[in-house]
Amino acid sequence: MSYTTRTTRTVRTFYSDGRGPPKVETKTYTYGDDSGGSSVNGGFNIGGGGRRFQIRVGGGGQDGSDQPNYSAPAFSQRPQVIGRASRKEKKDPFSGVINQSYDEIKKRCQEEGCLFEDPEFEAEDSSIFFSRAPPRPFEWKRPHEICDNPVFIADGASRFDVQQGELGDCWLLAAIASLTVNQRLFAKVVPPDQSFEDGYCGLFRFHFWRQGEWVEVVVDDRLPTYYGQLTFMHSVDKNEFWSALLEKAYAKLEGSYESLKGGSTCEAMVDFTGGVSEFFDLRKAPPNLFSIMLKASQRGSLMGCSIDADPNQLEARLSNGLVMGHAYSITSVLLMDIETPSMSGKIPMVRVRNPWGNEAEWKGRWSDQSREWSLIPDSQKESMGLTFDDDGEFWMSFDDFSKNFEKLEICNLGPDSLEEDELDGKKRWEGHTENGEWIPRVNAGGCRNYLDTFWTNPQYRVTLTDPDDDDDDDLCTMLVGVLQKDRRKKRKEGLDMLTIGYVIYKLGDENHGPLDVKFFKYNASCAKSPSFINLREVCGRHKLSPGTYVIIPSTFEPHQNGDYLLRIFTEKANETNELDEETGIIEEQNADYTRRILVPTVASAPPSVGRQEVKKVPGYREIPPPTDEEQEQEQALKASFRRVAGDDMEIDAYELRDILNAVFTKEGSVEFVFDGFSLDTTRSMVAMHDGDLSGKLGFDEFKVLWADLRRWKGVFKEYDRDRSGNLSSYELRSALHASGFRLSNRTFSALVMRYSSKNGNIEFGDFILCAIRMKTMLASFRNIDVDNSGHAAFDLDTFIQTVMYS
Repeated sequence: MSYTTRTTRTVRTFYSDGRGPPKVETKTYTYGDDSGGSSVNGGFNIGGGGRRFQIRVGGGGQDGSDQPNYSAPAFSQRPQVIGRASRKEKKDPFSGVINQSYDEIKKRCQEEGCLFEDPEFEAEDSSIFFSRAPPRPFEWKRPHEICDNPVFIADGASRFDVQQGELGDCWLLAAIASLTVNQRLFAKVVPPDQSFEDGYCGLFRFHFWRQGEWVEVVVDDRLPTYYGQLTFMHSVDKNEFWSALLEKAYAKLEGSYESLKGGSTCEAMVDFTGGVSEFFDLRKAPPNLFSIMLKASQRGSLMGCSIDADPNQLEARLSNGLVMGHAYSITSVLLMDIETPSMSGKIPMVRVRNPWGNEAEWKGRWSDQSREWSLIPDSQKESMGLTFDDDGEFWMSFDDFSKNFEKLEICNLGPDSLEEDELDGKKRWEGHTENGEWIPRVNAGGCRNYLDTFWTNPQYRVTLTDPDDDDDDDLCTMLVGVLQKDRRKKRKEGLDMLTIGYVIYKLGDENHGPLDVKFFKYNASCAKSPSFINLREVCGRHKLSPGTYVIIPSTFEPHQNGDYLLRIFTEKANETNELDEETGIIEEQNADYTRRILVPTVASAPPSVGRQEVKKVPGYREIPPPTDEEQEQEQALKASFRRVAGDDMEIDAYELRDILNAVFTKEGSVEFVFDGFSLDTTRSMVAMHDGDLSGKLGFDEFKVLWADLRRWKGVFKEYDRDRSGNLSSYELRSALHASGFRLSNRTFSALVMRYSSKNGNIEFGDFILCAIRMKTMLASFRNIDVDNSGHAAFDLDTFIQTVMYS
C-alpha cells in the first residue's frame, strides 16, 4: 500500500493497575515515505493536530479530495490567540475518532479488497479495560466467524432485540430500548443502509450527539467473544449484530468498554437525541408529573426509571417483581379509556420495560394476565399493542408507578433532535446552547457558598418574552441543563465527574452589565438546579414570569477546571447571550478632568463626556488629591528627574527605573513588600508615551506617568487587604475596573494567564506592567480606528511595532 507522504503519529495511552498513579505507554506510528513506496500492515494515514483527518487504506498515490462528513467541534471558550497552536487540540486523544471518514475508508477497502481494521479502537485488551487486565482471555471475531448468516438488522429493530451482556451497562440498554420506540431517531443513530452483503468491508457507522454536535463514529466489526459467544451486549437473534456494534461504537467514543460501566440512562439518551435531561425524585414528585410525562411522550422524548439500589445486594429482586438498582425504560405514557357498568373514564397508564427482556416483570395491578385487563375492550388492547409474553415489558397505573419506582429520567428532544419533516405533528422545544470552560484563577468561582469568588463565574443572560400557551398563570417553562464534557473518557487519566449546578437570578434592568460581588451579596436567587451533583449533566425545569434572567453555571468547589455546555430549552423563543462587557478604558484627557470613554464600538462610544457624566460610569475612580507624603515624593521625583535628565530634560528606561525605585522602595512608601520595578516594566512605561520611537521620556510625559502610577498604586493598596504585595487573580478584575479598565471575559482570561504567578497571584510590579500595556494597546488601537468602528487595519510593520514596543 503506497503513500505519497510520510506521516508520523505518537499515541500516549494511560492505564492503571490500581496500585499507583496511571502509567503511560507511548507508541509512534510512521506511515509511508517521501517516495510513496512504503507499506504499512494495511495502514491508515491519520493526520495530526486539530485538522480534519483523512484515513487512507491502500495505495494509489492519490491525494484524495473528499472531505470527511464530520469535523471535530472546537467548543472551548478559553481564549485562543489567532495563528497559534491550540494545546487543547493537541491533547485531545479522540480527535481522530471524530474525524475518520466512512466514505473514504469504504472506498479504499473496496479498492484493495481488504477488511477494515480500526487503528483508533484496536482489537486488544486496552479497548476493553483500562484499569485492570481482563478476567479471562477474549477473542475478537467478526460476525461471519460467529455465525453462518450474519445480518445487521433482522426484521426491523425492536425494544425486544437487546439483551445485556457481562458489562454493567443496563443504563445504556434501557436507553437503546427507548430509542427503538422512535424509529426516526433510531435510523438517525443507526443508519439502516448497512449490511454484511453488498459492499461489505468490515466497516460500520453510527451517529451520536456529542457535546453540541452530531458526529459520525466508525468501527470495524471485530467483537469481543468468549468460546465463540458475544461477551457484551447482543441481540436475541444470534445472527443480528446492530446492538453489539452500536455498543462498540459508543465504547469507542468514550474510550473503552469499561468506561461504560455504571451510568445514567439519560446520559445515553442525550447522546442518542441531543435532548436535555431531567431527573425527578418520585418521592417528591410535582403534582403535575403525569402531565409532564404525557407531554414528553407526545414530543417523542425518551424516558427511564429506577429504584434505588440495595447497598447489601446487587440488583435485588422485590416481591412485586421489580429489581432494585436497575435501569428500566418507559416505552409509552397514555390516558386509557375504561368503561364498566359502575364507572367510566380515563386511567393514566405507563408502559415500562426491563432491558433483561425476560420474566422479571411487575406483578401488581395491570400486570400481564391481571384481571384488570378484562375491563378494557379488545380494540383498545390491540391499539395499545398489548401482549402478555415474558418479554420484560409491562403496564402499570401511574399511581402504582409513582409509588413503586423512585427515580424518573426524561430526555426532552431539542431543536437538533428531529428535522422539520420528521416531527410528525410533535411539538418541539426552542433551544439555545453556550459552550464554556471553568478556568482556575479566572472564572472557576465555585458555588454561592464562596461569595468572594462566585461572581467571577460565567454569566448568561436569557430573556423570556411569551408565556406558555396552556399556562393559566402566564408563566414560561424553561429547562436549563449544564453538561460537563469528556469526563467519562477521562477516567483512564484518573479524573471523575465534577460536582456541578447552576443558579438563576432575576434582572431588573435587561441591559445590566456583568454582575459583581455586591449584586450577589444583596440579591437572592429566584431558581436553581435541583442540586449540585456529580453527574455528567444537571438539569432543572423552572416556571418563571416573562422577563430577563441571569444563569450562573458553576462547580461546587472553586478553582476546578472543566469544559461545559449550557443548554436552555423553552416552549417559546428566547433570547440568550453571555453577559460580557466591551474592552475599553475611562481615561483622564487633560487638566480640567474632561474624560473620554475609549470603547471600540460604535454604539457605546460617545466622543466626549463631561466630568459629572463620567462619574456615573460603574467602577470609575477619581484620582484623589495627593497626600502630604505624595507631595514630598513628587518634589523628590522632580529633583531627581532634573538631576538625571540633564539639559535635554529626557530620560531613558534605565534612568527611569533608578528614579522610580529610589522612591517606591523607600521604607513606608508603598506599605507592602516591593523590590522595585524591573527594567522590562520601565521600558513599557517609556513606550507608553514614546510615539516617535526615541526611547526617551520627557518631563511632561513623566508627569502623566506619575499620575497613572499614583492612581494604580492606590487601587492596588485598596485590594491588597493583607498588605502582602499581591492580588489574587479574582481580585485583579475588580482592581482593573477601579483603575478605569473594562475587560471582556476573553481579554481578562488572557491577562490572568500572562501576568499571574503559578499560584494565581499578581505582584505589584506585574499589576503596573499589565495596566501600562493595556493603556498603551488601547491608545494604539484608538489611533488606528479613527472612526471608532471597533476594527483597525494594521500593516505588518505597524502591527509588529505596536505589539513588540509596548
